[in-house]
Amino acid sequence: MVERATPITRLAPVSPTTAPAATIAEAYAGFANRLRFVDLPAATRERAKLLILDAIGIAFASTQYDFAHRTLSGLRALAEPSEGNAAVIGMAPGLPWRDAIVANGVLVHGLDFDDTHVEGVVHATASALPCALGLASRLDLDGRDLLLAYVIAVEIACRLGTAAKGGFHKAGFHPTGLLGAFSCAVGAGKLLGLTEAQIRHAQGIALSLGSGTLEFLEDGAWTKRLHPGWAALSGVSAAMLAKSGFEGARQAYEGRHGLYRAHLAALFDDCDLSLATADLGAVWQTEAVAVKPLPACHLTHASADAAMILSRTHDLTPDRIQHVEAIVPREIVPVVCEPAAQKRRPTSPYEAQFSIPYIVATALIHRRFTLADIEPSAIADPAVQALAERVSYSIDPNSPYPKYFSGEVVVTLKDGRVLRHREQMNRGCAERPLSAGDIDEKFRANAARAIASARAERIRAVILGLDSGVSAREFSAVLAG
Repeated sequence: MVERATPITRLAPVSPTTAPAATIAEAYAGFANRLRFVDLPAATRERAKLLILDAIGIAFASTQYDFAHRTLSGLRALAEPSEGNAAVIGMAPGLPWRDAIVANGVLVHGLDFDDTHVEGVVHATASALPCALGLASRLDLDGRDLLLAYVIAVEIACRLGTAAKGGFHKAGFHPTGLLGAFSCAVGAGKLLGLTEAQIRHAQGIALSLGSGTLEFLEDGAWTKRLHPGWAALSGVSAAMLAKSGFEGARQAYEGRHGLYRAHLAALFDDCDLSLATADLGAVWQTEAVAVKPLPACHLTHASADAAMILSRTHDLTPDRIQHVEAIVPREIVPVVCEPAAQKRRPTSPYEAQFSIPYIVATALIHRRFTLADIEPSAIADPAVQALAERVSYSIDPNSPYPKYFSGEVVVTLKDGRVLRHREQMNRGCAERPLSAGDIDEKFRANAARAIASARAERIRAVILGLDSGVSAREFSAVLAG
């Protein structure tokens, strides 16, 4: 079920009498330095806990996949036995705390089922949570400290992505890996008690640490899974260096070789850097983060839902379908539609999750898209492959991208009839949010793939009690394998 949207919380900015910052990094540093847990609106706190609940459920589900075990194997090979044993979600033994941050990022993001800030086109939780969990646990802080640092990192990642107006994807960069280093530098700086100047330096240091490209789209490589955890560790490292007196570039974002100009080149002219700090501390983007209803690239969801609705409404079967056209925003074509031949015949789960033809064909035939549909046997289904060959795309002239990820599906039947359905707003976005009950159900379903229901309920209670006396170490311990 989908509940009606509630307006994003708007409050007077935190410390509104403070003089305007000269740079974006200074604005973020001042915001983080002054923000207290009591300043967070109740709706923001509740949303943060639900986003964390969603992420933890996905992480447990990820433990059942080969990529999770390969990640731990590689990271354990780097570790010395004396380096500690921090919690890795659902997997034992743990890892040294820095490596655990990376591993937890892989687990949260590994199934591409984690949340997305639609306008920023960024998976903010996938880096913010491993950062806050790892560092707050190491420092033996309160659950409220963890939540505060998490919200700070999410707010900044969302704004940094929004200012680019989808430009990072166009330029071939993965915003989640790139922007997470900056947002986690600020969140980690808050946990470490850095001064404003030190938090500003941390962002300048992160400028040399953020990374992540979209080359994984070419062959279904696993590297995308690594991006958020590496970003989280980069942010923590930047904050630690800043605490020791290491100096970072002052204009990390707007400088001549700062984040936006260096990564966007000619696309920089399309940016609006004012959006990076607009309503900071007054409008809470954490409440606008969308929880995914489907385990696939968020850019494909509206098309998938449109296909499901058509199939259910008209009782469609593959033998009745002559051709299918997906009408999509121009900006998403390089990610989920091209190269066309490859997208029609994905050979791995990641390729399938980023394929409009495969996802639309699956949705039409099975009237669903679940984790079962990215298993190798499902990808190799002859019926799905045959229908995917008949799926093409065209550009949506009325696209609302990047505010929403729209999708329209047009099915031409062999008897000549043409059926169509449009989803203007992707399910899960701020105006069509999943309810708390929906998120709860998703958590339980994902967790059930790896752990007993009694343990899942204990974890759920700890997460929902993070602002009620639960410590970060208690949270970490209940997650450990």
